[in-house]
Amino acid sequence: MTSEPEEPTLTIDELAARAGVTVRTVRFYGTRGLLPSPAIGPRRVGHYGREHLARLALIEELQQQGMTLAAIERYLRQLPPGLSAHDLAIHRAVVASWAPDAVETVTREELERRAGRELSAEDVERLGAMNVIVPDADTYRADLGLLRIGVQLLDVPLSQEAILASRKVLVEHSRAAAQELARLFRDEVSQRAAREVRSLSEYMHPLVLQALLTAFQRSLKEELRELLTEAPVDGAPDVAGVPGAAVDRSARHTESA
Repeated sequence: MTSEPEEPTLTIDELAARAGVTVRTVRFYGTRGLLPSPAIGPRRVGHYGREHLARLALIEELQQQGMTLAAIERYLRQLPPGLSAHDLAIHRAVVASWAPDAVETVTREELERRAGRELSAEDVERLGAMNVIVPDADTYRADLGLLRIGVQLLDVPLSQEAILASRKVLVEHSRAAAQELARLFRDEVSQRAAREVRSLSEYMHPLVLQALLTAFQRSLKEELRELLTEAPVDGAPDVAGVPGAAVDRSARHTESA
């Protein structure tokens, strides 16, 4: 899935700071073809966008998985061209899921470096409420797998209560799906050798995760589309400009039955 990219606005220094890497690293990745060329603005200054930031996050995740630079280059070459920041984030989520939980004790300075931005006292409090970090004297125990997601949620215009309620829904339903899939898998491989089961599990893990992400993404998109269709914003015209077009789904289904 691709979307219309936003206008690149970050300088190379700003991109490096947001990604938690050095300017030299950004330039190196560019020369190796790991990053697309920036948009050239006035005074021949390169500007970078969300896609560059998301690609840097994916590269970092691949490195944490122990992949060499050559392996990362091969991986990125296999990706479809023109992927949006959203698409790259999905790839990163799948890659991150291969690794065991990564919880590290970090200083405030290191936490902000990993987050790619300065964190206010309120930001730290919200990350703690989301169980992304746990204060420990002068340091923090940070769940690195959740840190980048938590930082992005800081800018989402939703209340803390709504975010925590969403997290609860996702955790409960994902755990239920995992338990059901594990049961099906266990019944299927109960008669196989342990080595074969382990090999099959490692092979199926990323495929199942990609399938779950894709199914959830499509379902959420459909639900949001129906929500926007049935509940237009106050003052906005009804669907297609026709008054009363945004009727309840059940009413439409009854009429067509």
